[in-house]
Amino acid sequence: MRLFSAWLLLLLGAASAVASSERKLTVVSWGGPYEQAQRQAILDPFTKETGIEISVLEYDGTPASIAARAEAEGWDLIDMTEFDAISACDDGLLLPLNGEEIVIPSPGIGVQEDFVKRAFRKCTVAQNVYASVIAFNVEMFPGVKPSRVEDLFNIEAFPGKRAIQRSPNDILEWVLLAEGVPPGQVYDLLSTDRGLRLAFRRLDEMREHIVWWDTVDEPARLLAERKVSMASGFNGRFFASAYQEGQPISIIWDGRLIGHEVWGIAWNSDQVEEAKQLLAYATSPERLAALSEIIPYGPTRRSAMMRVGLGGEANIPMLDHLPNSPKHGQRSLTLDSGWYANTEALRSRRFNAWLEAGQEQGAAPQQ
Repeated sequence: MRLFSAWLLLLLGAASAVASSERKLTVVSWGGPYEQAQRQAILDPFTKETGIEISVLEYDGTPASIAARAEAEGWDLIDMTEFDAISACDDGLLLPLNGEEIVIPSPGIGVQEDFVKRAFRKCTVAQNVYASVIAFNVEMFPGVKPSRVEDLFNIEAFPGKRAIQRSPNDILEWVLLAEGVPPGQVYDLLSTDRGLRLAFRRLDEMREHIVWWDTVDEPARLLAERKVSMASGFNGRFFASAYQEGQPISIIWDGRLIGHEVWGIAWNSDQVEEAKQLLAYATSPERLAALSEIIPYGPTRRSAMMRVGLGGEANIPMLDHLPNSPKHGQRSLTLDSGWYANTEALRSRRFNAWLEAGQEQGAAPQQ
């Protein structure tokens, strides 16, 4: 504990000295319940302890937004999905980091052993574990409830529209899982023309039942408004809708696609040291656990996972709702961030061609 305390005092001491300059850090995140949780668990406590003010901007998560906005708006620390961060790093939009030297070590455990695998990449540090999942409106299925990936594609047994992201992300993996492809073989098959043709042929069969969404707040809203019976989306958004807003929404954990959210520093930041201080604070075991107790995104550190307890006004056991909880024993697939970054152009081209083909056949896209 002496090591941790000394490290934290050094960190906060340096941060307090910087605060005297009255400069603000600009953090870029996703808005909604996730950003609110970050403010409560990380950003506001950091300002209280260091005196460094923080302004938060919202963006769509893409490297294109960094290229278009970061310099003009003075971005410093950016929250990203790992696969988009790899592309942004390759494009020179993020600063190279030595994450192992930035994070605060936990007593009695090495940094590499404490963090998830590949937590430290060239420009980023992994901060939480999220999952793309399928959810449904409980009231729209008064009898048997959907419980498997296959049910997303079974319109006859589980009728209703499906809200799907207007993107090749996630849906291609779910198609192959529903076709019986083992999780360990999904990305190998999707790397072939045969695999892509299989995925899009299966999507053709449900094209008229799809309602496309573009922003992360839409799936839960469409479910709550009963405009769709099932939807793809992020587990934290569905949790907030169900447990904070009281909507009749339930998550299907089978086939969840597990990904890592990361922190990176914008290439144009003129407050690099301050950004590193916030990054270290945000990835400390205490702050990661505090975030998970507000919104169910799992910590990327073993030492943080052991701290997660009850959360919310109802004192819900939050471990039960984390995507990386051992409770969820059904099928899961960890997103291959390198594959995503390397195949983005190909997947987008094939997906857009499939969308256009449907419009030519008279299947108008639904909003």
